[in-house]
Amino acid sequence: MSALFNFQSLLLVILLSICTCTYIRATAPGLVDRNKQGFLGLFFKGARIGESSA
Repeated sequence: MSALFNFQSLLLVILLSICTCTYIRATAPGLVDRNKQGFLGLFFKGARIGESSA
């Protein structure tokens, strides 16, 4: 069963991606900060969500 069809696995994937984006922004902020719009802007937004919850 795919993670998209299992709600608990989908939440886990979303949480892990937010944590990964936050870690990448902490170690290399220029990599995430230069992509604030478009599809790659999701990584910037995920990093911001991760920072506010820490």
